[in-house]
Amino acid sequence: MKPKDLESLSTERLVSLFTEICTAQYEAELDLDTRRLNRLFDQMMQVVRELKRRPGDQRSALSVLYTHKNIQVRLKAAIHTLAVHGAQARRVLEEVAAQTGYPQSGDARWMLRAVDEGSYEPE
Repeated sequence: MKPKDLESLSTERLVSLFTEICTAQYEAELDLDTRRLNRLFDQMMQVVRELKRRPGDQRSALSVLYTHKNIQVRLKAAIHTLAVHGAQARRVLEEVAAQTGYPQSGDARWMLRAVDEGSYEPE
């Protein structure tokens, strides 16, 4: 996937692609497939950068994923919308952090701590 390829996609299609990538991340994590997980992370970040680049910062479109059935999709949507929907995104991170048995809950707790301590500033 090249950034040029993403430019022609609608915002709705980018949100769909983000969802597909995050779902694949969830599966790769279950399979302990670090190589695939890293590749998917890079693809996800390309989608996020394209959404941010668009007029009005279209990352806000990811907020429709706050209630997605997949915990990885919810986690990543919340993280990547902290800059545009801070309070709502934080609530999603808190909900994910409260769950047990998932690596995503630890990731959410880590992100909340980083934001609270100021070591991560959403941009």
